[in-house]
Amino acid sequence: MKTSLKLSRAAIGTFATVLFFAAPFQASADVRLPKILSSHMVLQRNSEVEIWGWADPGEKIAISASWLDSETNATASAKGHWTATLKTIDAGKAHTLTITGKNTVHLNDILFGEVWIASGQSNMEMPLVEVSNAYTGIKDSDVEVANARYPEIRLFQAGNFSSKEPLDDVESGIVMYGVPEAKCQWQACTPETIPTFSSTAYFFARELHSKLNVPIGIIDSSWGGTSAESWTPKSGLQKLGMDKDLAQAAELPQQADKKIPTRLYNGMIHPLRNFKIKGAIWYQGEGNSGRADRYRNLFSTMISEWRREFGYEFPFYFAQIAPYSKYGENSAYLRESQLQTLSLARTGMAVTMDIGNLDDIHPKNKQEVGRRLALWALAKDYDHDIAFSGPVFSSSSTRAKKIYLRFDHARKGLSTKDGLPPSHFEIAGEDKVFHPANAAIKGKQVILYSENVSKPLAVRYAFTSDAQPNLTNKEGLPASSFRTDEW
Repeated sequence: MKTSLKLSRAAIGTFATVLFFAAPFQASADVRLPKILSSHMVLQRNSEVEIWGWADPGEKIAISASWLDSETNATASAKGHWTATLKTIDAGKAHTLTITGKNTVHLNDILFGEVWIASGQSNMEMPLVEVSNAYTGIKDSDVEVANARYPEIRLFQAGNFSSKEPLDDVESGIVMYGVPEAKCQWQACTPETIPTFSSTAYFFARELHSKLNVPIGIIDSSWGGTSAESWTPKSGLQKLGMDKDLAQAAELPQQADKKIPTRLYNGMIHPLRNFKIKGAIWYQGEGNSGRADRYRNLFSTMISEWRREFGYEFPFYFAQIAPYSKYGENSAYLRESQLQTLSLARTGMAVTMDIGNLDDIHPKNKQEVGRRLALWALAKDYDHDIAFSGPVFSSSSTRAKKIYLRFDHARKGLSTKDGLPPSHFEIAGEDKVFHPANAAIKGKQVILYSENVSKPLAVRYAFTSDAQPNLTNKEGLPASSFRTDEW
Protein backbone atom coordinates (compact mmCIF):
# COMPACT_ATOMS: atom_id res chain seq x y z
CA MET A 1 0.00 0.00 0.00
CA LYS A 2 1.41 3.36 -1.02
CA THR A 3 1.02 6.16 1.48
CA SER A 4 1.86 9.82 1.59
CA LEU A 5 3.67 11.36 4.53
CA LYS A 6 4.46 14.98 5.23
CA LEU A 7 5.59 16.49 8.50
CA SER A 8 4.25 19.90 9.42
CA ARG A 9 6.89 22.52 10.14
CA ALA A 10 6.06 22.33 13.81
CA ALA A 11 6.81 18.61 13.89
CA ILE A 12 10.34 18.80 12.49
CA GLY A 13 13.39 18.73 14.70
CA THR A 14 14.28 18.64 18.34
CA PHE A 15 13.75 22.37 18.78
CA ALA A 16 10.16 22.07 17.63
CA THR A 17 9.60 19.17 20.00
CA VAL A 18 10.83 21.22 22.92
CA LEU A 19 8.44 23.98 21.95
CA PHE A 20 5.51 21.57 21.85
CA PHE A 21 6.17 20.24 25.32
CA ALA A 22 7.00 23.59 26.88
CA ALA A 23 4.42 25.86 25.23
CA PRO A 24 1.54 25.33 27.69
CA PHE A 25 3.78 26.33 30.61
CA GLN A 26 5.51 29.36 29.12
CA ALA A 27 4.75 32.68 30.73
CA SER A 28 3.14 35.02 28.25
CA ALA A 29 1.66 38.49 28.28
CA ASP A 30 -1.39 37.09 26.53
CA VAL A 31 -4.15 34.91 27.91
CA ARG A 32 -4.27 31.82 25.70
CA LEU A 33 -6.80 29.05 25.22
CA PRO A 34 -6.34 25.49 23.95
CA LYS A 35 -7.45 24.96 20.37
CA ILE A 36 -10.48 22.93 21.42
CA LEU A 37 -11.91 26.10 23.01
CA SER A 38 -12.75 28.34 20.11
CA SER A 39 -15.56 30.16 18.33
CA HIS A 40 -18.23 27.92 16.73
CA MET A 41 -17.72 25.16 19.32
CA VAL A 42 -20.45 23.05 20.88
CA LEU A 43 -20.44 22.77 24.67
CA GLN A 44 -22.22 19.91 26.41
CA ARG A 45 -25.68 21.18 27.29
CA ASN A 46 -27.17 21.23 30.80
CA SER A 47 -23.83 20.41 32.32
CA GLU A 48 -20.77 21.81 34.06
CA VAL A 49 -17.94 22.47 31.63
CA GLU A 50 -14.36 23.45 32.17
CA ILE A 51 -12.85 26.55 30.56
CA TRP A 52 -9.08 26.69 30.84
CA GLY A 53 -5.92 28.15 29.42
CA TRP A 54 -2.61 29.84 30.17
CA ALA A 55 -1.46 33.27 31.30
CA ASP A 56 1.27 34.87 33.39
CA PRO A 57 1.69 33.22 36.80
CA GLY A 58 -0.66 34.88 39.28
CA GLU A 59 -2.61 36.70 36.54
CA LYS A 60 -6.28 37.36 37.36
CA ILE A 61 -8.69 36.02 34.74
CA ALA A 62 -12.33 37.06 34.30
CA ILE A 63 -14.72 34.88 32.30
CA SER A 64 -17.96 36.42 31.08
CA ALA A 65 -20.55 34.12 29.50
CA SER A 66 -23.58 35.56 27.72
CA TRP A 67 -25.88 32.90 29.20
CA LEU A 68 -24.84 33.56 32.82
CA ASP A 69 -25.76 36.51 35.00
CA SER A 70 -22.46 36.79 36.85
CA GLU A 71 -18.77 36.81 35.96
CA THR A 72 -16.52 33.86 36.84
CA ASN A 73 -12.96 34.47 38.05
CA ALA A 74 -9.77 32.44 38.07
CA THR A 75 -6.09 32.96 38.91
CA ALA A 76 -3.21 31.52 36.92
CA SER A 77 -1.03 29.09 38.87
CA ALA A 78 2.72 29.31 39.31
CA LYS A 79 3.01 27.37 36.03
CA GLY A 80 0.68 29.78 34.29
CA HIS A 81 -2.34 27.48 34.10
CA TRP A 82 -5.85 28.62 34.99
CA THR A 83 -9.22 26.91 34.94
CA ALA A 84 -12.85 27.75 35.68
CA THR A 85 -16.09 25.76 35.72
CA LEU A 86 -19.22 27.12 34.04
CA LYS A 87 -22.77 25.80 34.03
CA THR A 88 -24.36 25.41 30.62
CA ILE A 89 -28.03 25.53 29.70
CA ASP A 90 -30.19 23.71 27.17
CA ALA A 91 -29.81 23.96 23.41
CA GLY A 92 -31.03 27.18 21.86
CA LYS A 93 -29.52 30.31 20.42
CA ALA A 94 -25.82 30.90 19.90
CA HIS A 95 -23.80 32.44 22.77
CA THR A 96 -20.57 34.30 23.38
CA LEU A 97 -17.73 33.89 25.84
CA THR A 98 -15.19 36.55 26.83
CA ILE A 99 -11.98 35.80 28.71
CA THR A 100 -10.10 38.79 30.05
CA GLY A 101 -6.69 39.07 31.68
CA LYS A 102 -3.98 41.42 30.43
CA ASN A 103 -5.61 40.87 27.05
CA THR A 104 -9.11 39.83 26.00
CA VAL A 105 -10.22 36.79 24.01
CA HIS A 106 -13.70 36.77 22.46
CA LEU A 107 -15.42 33.52 21.41
CA ASN A 108 -18.65 33.72 19.46
CA ASP A 109 -21.26 31.46 17.87
CA ILE A 110 -21.10 28.95 20.74
CA LEU A 111 -23.85 26.33 20.74
CA PHE A 112 -25.06 23.98 23.46
CA GLY A 113 -25.77 20.39 22.49
CA GLU A 114 -24.27 16.92 22.56
CA VAL A 115 -20.50 16.41 22.28
CA TRP A 116 -18.83 13.15 21.24
CA ILE A 117 -15.26 12.06 20.49
CA ALA A 118 -14.62 9.71 17.55
CA SER A 119 -11.36 7.78 17.58
CA GLY A 120 -9.64 4.68 16.26
CA GLN A 121 -7.71 3.74 13.15
CA SER A 122 -8.31 3.86 9.39
CA ASN A 123 -11.96 2.87 9.28
CA MET A 124 -12.70 5.76 11.63
CA GLU A 125 -10.33 8.18 9.94
CA MET A 126 -11.56 7.30 6.42
CA PRO A 127 -12.89 10.53 4.90
CA LEU A 128 -15.88 10.91 2.62
CA VAL A 129 -13.85 11.60 -0.52
CA GLU A 130 -10.93 9.89 -2.18
CA VAL A 131 -7.62 11.28 -0.97
CA SER A 132 -5.18 8.41 -1.67
CA ASN A 133 -5.01 4.78 -2.71
CA ALA A 134 -5.62 3.95 0.96
CA TYR A 135 -8.77 6.06 1.25
CA THR A 136 -10.71 5.85 -2.00
CA GLY A 137 -13.97 7.46 -0.87
CA ILE A 138 -17.20 6.16 0.62
CA LYS A 139 -20.40 5.02 -1.06
CA ASP A 140 -22.21 7.91 -2.80
CA SER A 141 -19.53 10.35 -1.70
CA ASP A 142 -20.47 13.09 -4.17
CA VAL A 143 -24.09 13.12 -3.06
CA GLU A 144 -23.19 12.95 0.63
CA VAL A 145 -20.78 15.88 0.37
CA ALA A 146 -23.22 18.01 -1.61
CA ASN A 147 -25.97 17.40 0.97
CA ALA A 148 -23.79 18.01 4.04
CA ARG A 149 -25.37 21.32 5.04
CA TYR A 150 -25.91 21.14 8.78
CA PRO A 151 -24.99 24.42 10.47
CA GLU A 152 -25.69 22.93 13.90
CA ILE A 153 -23.32 20.02 13.44
CA ARG A 154 -19.88 21.31 14.37
CA LEU A 155 -16.67 19.54 13.41
CA PHE A 156 -13.30 19.52 15.16
CA GLN A 157 -10.36 17.53 13.85
CA ALA A 158 -7.28 16.86 15.97
CA GLY A 159 -4.04 16.49 14.05
CA ASN A 160 -2.20 13.18 13.80
CA PHE A 161 0.59 13.68 16.29
CA SER A 162 2.58 11.08 18.22
CA SER A 163 4.03 12.53 21.43
CA LYS A 164 6.53 11.06 23.88
CA GLU A 165 5.03 13.17 26.67
CA PRO A 166 1.34 13.91 27.41
CA LEU A 167 0.41 17.20 25.74
CA ASP A 168 -1.99 19.85 26.94
CA ASP A 169 -2.97 20.98 23.45
CA VAL A 170 -3.50 19.24 20.14
CA GLU A 171 -1.30 19.92 17.13
CA SER A 172 -2.05 20.16 13.42
CA GLY A 173 0.31 17.22 13.11
CA ILE A 174 1.37 15.30 10.04
CA VAL A 175 -0.18 14.37 6.72
CA MET A 176 -0.53 10.63 6.12
CA TYR A 177 -2.71 8.56 3.77
CA GLY A 178 -3.68 11.77 1.98
CA VAL A 179 -5.75 13.32 4.77
CA PRO A 180 -4.85 17.04 4.90
CA GLU A 181 -3.22 18.66 7.91
CA ALA A 182 -5.82 19.29 10.62
CA LYS A 183 -7.07 22.84 11.14
CA CYS A 184 -7.70 22.15 14.86
CA GLN A 185 -10.62 24.54 14.97
CA TRP A 186 -14.39 24.20 15.20
CA GLN A 187 -16.23 24.49 11.91
CA ALA A 188 -19.87 24.21 10.89
CA CYS A 189 -20.64 21.18 8.71
CA THR A 190 -20.81 22.28 5.08
CA PRO A 191 -19.88 20.76 1.69
CA GLU A 192 -16.61 22.68 2.05
CA THR A 193 -15.66 21.42 5.53
CA ILE A 194 -16.87 17.79 5.44
CA PRO A 195 -14.97 16.07 2.56
CA THR A 196 -11.87 14.99 4.49
CA PHE A 197 -13.53 14.60 7.91
CA SER A 198 -14.15 11.16 9.40
CA SER A 199 -17.11 9.70 7.52
CA THR A 200 -18.20 7.36 10.33
CA ALA A 201 -18.07 10.23 12.83
CA TYR A 202 -20.07 12.47 10.50
CA PHE A 203 -22.83 9.91 9.93
CA PHE A 204 -23.01 9.23 13.66
CA ALA A 205 -23.40 12.96 14.32
CA ARG A 206 -25.95 13.34 11.53
CA GLU A 207 -28.11 10.55 12.91
CA LEU A 208 -28.05 12.06 16.41
CA HIS A 209 -28.82 15.52 15.04
CA SER A 210 -31.78 14.28 13.01
CA LYS A 211 -33.29 12.37 15.94
CA LEU A 212 -32.51 14.78 18.79
CA ASN A 213 -32.88 18.09 16.92
CA VAL A 214 -30.08 19.69 18.92
CA PRO A 215 -26.56 20.81 17.95
CA ILE A 216 -23.94 18.07 17.81
CA GLY A 217 -20.24 18.61 18.38
CA ILE A 218 -18.12 15.80 16.96
CA ILE A 219 -14.37 15.62 17.60
CA ASP A 220 -12.37 13.47 15.17
CA SER A 221 -9.19 12.19 16.79
CA SER A 222 -8.31 9.14 14.69
CA TRP A 223 -5.32 7.83 12.75
CA GLY A 224 -5.07 4.98 10.26
CA GLY A 225 -2.85 1.97 10.79
CA THR A 226 -2.70 2.34 14.57
CA SER A 227 -2.88 -0.18 17.40
CA ALA A 228 -4.81 -0.01 20.65
CA GLU A 229 -1.46 0.09 22.49
CA SER A 230 -0.70 3.49 20.96
CA TRP A 231 -4.05 4.87 22.18
CA THR A 232 -3.65 3.55 25.74
CA PRO A 233 -2.23 5.77 28.49
CA LYS A 234 1.02 4.73 30.14
CA SER A 235 -0.91 3.88 33.29
CA GLY A 236 -2.95 1.31 31.37
CA LEU A 237 0.08 -0.48 29.95
CA GLN A 238 1.60 -0.52 33.43
CA LYS A 239 -1.52 -2.21 34.82
CA LEU A 240 -1.27 -4.85 32.12
CA GLY A 241 2.45 -5.43 32.70
CA MET A 242 3.28 -4.64 29.07
CA ASP A 243 6.95 -3.97 29.71
CA LYS A 244 8.16 -4.17 26.11
CA ASP A 245 5.61 -1.60 25.00
CA LEU A 246 6.44 0.64 27.93
CA ALA A 247 10.13 0.42 27.06
CA GLN A 248 9.41 1.55 23.50
CA ALA A 249 7.32 4.45 24.80
CA ALA A 250 10.07 5.54 27.19
CA GLU A 251 13.20 4.94 25.12
CA LEU A 252 12.44 5.74 21.49
CA PRO A 253 13.07 9.34 20.44
CA GLN A 254 10.27 11.80 19.85
CA GLN A 255 8.95 11.40 16.30
CA ALA A 256 5.62 12.90 15.40
CA ASP A 257 4.88 10.32 12.71
CA LYS A 258 5.70 7.13 14.66
CA LYS A 259 2.78 5.16 16.09
CA ILE A 260 4.50 4.11 19.29
CA PRO A 261 2.69 2.70 22.39
CA THR A 262 0.97 5.39 24.53
CA ARG A 263 2.04 8.21 22.22
CA LEU A 264 -1.17 8.71 20.26
CA TYR A 265 -3.01 8.95 23.54
CA ASN A 266 -0.45 11.53 24.67
CA GLY A 267 -0.76 13.67 21.57
CA MET A 268 -4.38 13.26 20.51
CA ILE A 269 -6.58 12.29 23.50
CA HIS A 270 -4.83 13.68 26.58
CA PRO A 271 -5.15 17.30 25.31
CA LEU A 272 -8.96 16.81 25.15
CA ARG A 273 -9.46 15.36 28.62
CA ASN A 274 -10.79 18.58 30.16
CA PHE A 275 -13.36 19.17 27.43
CA LYS A 276 -16.72 17.85 28.62
CA ILE A 277 -18.07 15.12 26.34
CA LYS A 278 -21.20 13.01 26.36
CA GLY A 279 -19.33 9.94 25.15
CA ALA A 280 -16.98 8.33 22.64
CA ILE A 281 -17.24 6.17 19.54
CA TRP A 282 -14.43 3.94 18.31
CA TYR A 283 -13.55 1.94 15.20
CA GLN A 284 -10.31 -0.01 15.56
CA GLY A 285 -9.03 -3.54 15.88
CA GLU A 286 -7.60 -4.29 12.46
CA GLY A 287 -4.15 -3.30 13.75
CA ASN A 288 -4.43 -5.80 16.60
CA SER A 289 -5.81 -8.79 14.68
CA GLY A 290 -2.45 -10.56 14.84
CA ARG A 291 -2.46 -10.55 18.66
CA ALA A 292 -6.13 -10.97 19.40
CA ASP A 293 -5.41 -13.00 22.53
CA ARG A 294 -4.54 -9.89 24.52
CA TYR A 295 -6.97 -7.46 22.92
CA ARG A 296 -9.84 -7.93 25.35
CA ASN A 297 -7.83 -6.89 28.41
CA LEU A 298 -6.02 -4.19 26.45
CA PHE A 299 -9.18 -2.67 24.99
CA SER A 300 -11.10 -2.76 28.27
CA THR A 301 -8.15 -1.20 30.07
CA MET A 302 -7.82 1.51 27.45
CA ILE A 303 -11.50 2.45 27.87
CA SER A 304 -11.21 2.46 31.67
CA GLU A 305 -8.09 4.60 31.60
CA TRP A 306 -9.67 7.13 29.25
CA ARG A 307 -12.57 7.39 31.67
CA ARG A 308 -10.22 7.82 34.60
CA GLU A 309 -8.32 10.58 32.80
CA PHE A 310 -11.54 12.39 31.86
CA GLY A 311 -12.86 11.94 35.38
CA TYR A 312 -16.18 10.22 34.69
CA GLU A 313 -17.64 7.04 33.19
CA PHE A 314 -18.83 8.19 29.79
CA PRO A 315 -20.45 5.73 27.33
CA PHE A 316 -18.10 4.10 24.84
CA TYR A 317 -19.53 2.54 21.68
CA PHE A 318 -17.41 0.74 19.11
CA ALA A 319 -17.67 -0.90 15.70
CA GLN A 320 -16.71 -4.54 15.40
CA ILE A 321 -14.23 -5.18 12.58
CA ALA A 322 -15.79 -6.35 9.32
CA PRO A 323 -14.98 -9.55 7.41
CA TYR A 324 -11.88 -9.34 5.23
CA SER A 325 -10.23 -12.15 3.28
CA LYS A 326 -6.63 -11.25 4.13
CA TYR A 327 -6.90 -11.09 7.92
CA GLY A 328 -6.06 -14.69 8.73
CA GLU A 329 -7.76 -16.80 11.39
CA ASN A 330 -6.99 -14.44 14.25
CA SER A 331 -9.61 -11.90 13.17
CA ALA A 332 -12.42 -14.14 14.45
CA TYR A 333 -10.76 -14.10 17.86
CA LEU A 334 -10.36 -10.32 17.63
CA ARG A 335 -14.10 -9.97 17.01
CA GLU A 336 -14.66 -12.30 19.96
CA SER A 337 -12.54 -10.01 22.16
CA GLN A 338 -14.61 -7.05 21.02
CA LEU A 339 -17.81 -8.95 21.83
CA GLN A 340 -16.46 -9.81 25.29
CA THR A 341 -15.70 -6.13 25.93
CA LEU A 342 -19.47 -5.61 26.25
CA SER A 343 -19.09 -6.92 29.81
CA LEU A 344 -17.57 -3.53 30.64
CA ALA A 345 -20.20 -1.06 31.86
CA ARG A 346 -21.65 1.48 29.42
CA THR A 347 -20.20 -0.05 26.28
CA GLY A 348 -21.94 -1.04 23.05
CA MET A 349 -20.96 -2.67 19.78
CA ALA A 350 -22.12 -2.07 16.21
CA VAL A 351 -21.77 -5.30 14.20
CA THR A 352 -20.57 -4.97 10.59
CA MET A 353 -20.63 -8.62 9.48
CA ASP A 354 -23.07 -7.79 6.66
CA ILE A 355 -21.50 -4.58 5.30
CA GLY A 356 -17.86 -5.53 4.87
CA ASN A 357 -15.87 -6.01 1.68
CA LEU A 358 -13.76 -9.14 1.48
CA ASP A 359 -11.34 -7.43 -0.92
CA ASP A 360 -11.11 -4.08 0.86
CA ILE A 361 -10.16 -3.52 4.48
CA HIS A 362 -11.95 -0.16 4.20
CA PRO A 363 -15.61 -0.94 3.40
CA LYS A 364 -17.42 2.00 1.84
CA ASN A 365 -20.76 1.86 3.63
CA LYS A 366 -19.84 4.15 6.48
CA GLN A 367 -23.39 5.55 6.55
CA GLU A 368 -24.64 2.37 8.17
CA VAL A 369 -21.71 2.10 10.59
CA GLY A 370 -22.40 5.61 11.86
CA ARG A 371 -26.13 4.92 12.11
CA ARG A 372 -25.64 1.70 14.06
CA LEU A 373 -23.32 3.41 16.54
CA ALA A 374 -25.90 6.17 16.93
CA LEU A 375 -28.60 3.59 17.73
CA TRP A 376 -26.69 2.68 20.88
CA ALA A 377 -26.47 6.31 21.96
CA LEU A 378 -30.12 7.03 21.15
CA ALA A 379 -31.31 4.00 23.12
CA LYS A 380 -28.94 4.14 26.07
CA ASP A 381 -28.25 7.86 26.52
CA TYR A 382 -31.30 9.59 25.05
CA ASP A 383 -34.11 7.20 26.07
CA HIS A 384 -35.32 6.31 22.57
CA ASP A 385 -37.30 3.07 22.55
CA ILE A 386 -35.57 1.45 19.58
CA ALA A 387 -33.63 -1.69 18.71
CA PHE A 388 -29.95 -0.88 19.04
CA SER A 389 -28.10 -4.21 18.82
CA GLY A 390 -28.21 -7.28 16.67
CA PRO A 391 -28.73 -10.70 18.28
CA VAL A 392 -26.12 -11.66 20.86
CA PHE A 393 -25.79 -15.32 21.85
CA SER A 394 -26.85 -15.86 25.46
CA SER A 395 -27.25 -19.61 26.15
CA SER A 396 -27.73 -23.05 24.64
CA SER A 397 -29.19 -26.42 25.48
CA THR A 398 -28.99 -29.85 23.85
CA ARG A 399 -31.85 -32.29 23.26
CA ALA A 400 -31.27 -35.46 21.29
CA LYS A 401 -29.07 -34.52 18.33
CA LYS A 402 -30.03 -30.86 18.28
CA ILE A 403 -28.64 -27.72 19.92
CA TYR A 404 -31.03 -24.89 20.79
CA LEU A 405 -29.49 -21.40 20.86
CA ARG A 406 -31.04 -18.41 22.60
CA PHE A 407 -30.18 -14.78 21.94
CA ASP A 408 -30.49 -11.42 23.59
CA HIS A 409 -31.63 -8.40 21.56
CA ALA A 410 -34.28 -10.37 19.71
CA ARG A 411 -37.41 -9.06 21.37
CA LYS A 412 -39.44 -9.36 18.16
CA GLY A 413 -37.74 -12.58 17.12
CA LEU A 414 -34.99 -13.65 14.77
CA SER A 415 -34.77 -13.47 10.99
CA THR A 416 -32.27 -13.53 8.13
CA LYS A 417 -31.43 -10.71 5.76
CA ASP A 418 -32.05 -12.83 2.67
CA GLY A 419 -35.01 -14.92 3.80
CA LEU A 420 -32.93 -18.12 3.66
CA PRO A 421 -32.14 -20.40 6.61
CA PRO A 422 -29.37 -19.11 8.91
CA SER A 423 -25.94 -19.64 7.40
CA HIS A 424 -22.38 -20.18 8.67
CA PHE A 425 -23.29 -22.30 11.71
CA GLU A 426 -21.04 -25.23 12.64
CA ILE A 427 -21.32 -27.80 15.42
CA ALA A 428 -18.88 -30.29 16.92
CA GLY A 429 -18.94 -33.25 19.28
CA GLU A 430 -16.32 -34.74 21.57
CA ASP A 431 -13.85 -35.07 18.72
CA LYS A 432 -13.77 -31.25 18.39
CA VAL A 433 -14.24 -31.49 14.63
CA PHE A 434 -16.69 -28.89 13.36
CA HIS A 435 -19.22 -29.69 10.65
CA PRO A 436 -21.64 -27.38 8.81
CA ALA A 437 -24.97 -27.37 10.61
CA ASN A 438 -28.52 -27.28 9.36
CA ALA A 439 -30.15 -24.28 11.01
CA ALA A 440 -33.74 -23.20 11.52
CA ILE A 441 -35.30 -20.25 13.35
CA LYS A 442 -38.04 -20.79 15.87
CA GLY A 443 -39.08 -17.50 17.46
CA LYS A 444 -36.07 -16.24 19.40
CA GLN A 445 -34.13 -19.48 19.00
CA VAL A 446 -31.95 -21.08 16.37
CA ILE A 447 -32.07 -24.88 16.22
CA LEU A 448 -29.01 -26.70 14.86
CA TYR A 449 -28.20 -30.27 13.88
CA SER A 450 -25.84 -32.23 11.65
CA GLU A 451 -25.99 -35.84 10.51
CA ASN A 452 -22.24 -35.96 11.20
CA VAL A 453 -22.56 -35.06 14.89
CA SER A 454 -24.58 -37.41 17.07
CA LYS A 455 -23.85 -35.67 20.38
CA PRO A 456 -23.26 -31.97 19.68
CA LEU A 457 -21.27 -30.10 22.31
CA ALA A 458 -20.15 -26.83 20.74
CA VAL A 459 -21.29 -24.23 18.23
CA ARG A 460 -19.43 -21.71 16.11
CA TYR A 461 -21.10 -18.99 14.07
CA ALA A 462 -19.26 -17.15 11.30
CA PHE A 463 -16.02 -17.82 13.16
CA THR A 464 -13.64 -17.17 10.26
CA SER A 465 -11.96 -14.09 8.81
CA ASP A 466 -14.20 -13.84 5.75
CA ALA A 467 -17.64 -15.10 6.81
CA GLN A 468 -20.57 -12.97 5.67
CA PRO A 469 -23.51 -14.59 7.50
CA ASN A 470 -27.19 -13.70 7.35
CA LEU A 471 -28.66 -13.97 10.87
CA THR A 472 -30.43 -10.82 12.11
CA ASN A 473 -33.19 -9.81 14.46
CA LYS A 474 -36.57 -8.73 13.09
CA GLU A 475 -35.34 -5.13 13.09
CA GLY A 476 -32.63 -6.10 10.59
CA LEU A 477 -29.56 -5.70 12.80
CA PRO A 478 -26.97 -8.48 12.27
CA ALA A 479 -25.71 -10.99 14.81
CA SER A 480 -22.10 -11.04 15.90
CA SER A 481 -19.90 -14.03 15.24
CA PHE A 482 -19.40 -16.20 18.32
CA ARG A 483 -18.39 -19.62 19.63
CA THR A 484 -19.54 -21.64 22.64
CA ASP A 485 -16.31 -23.60 23.04
CA GLU A 486 -12.94 -22.56 24.46
CA TRP A 487 -10.96 -24.96 22.31
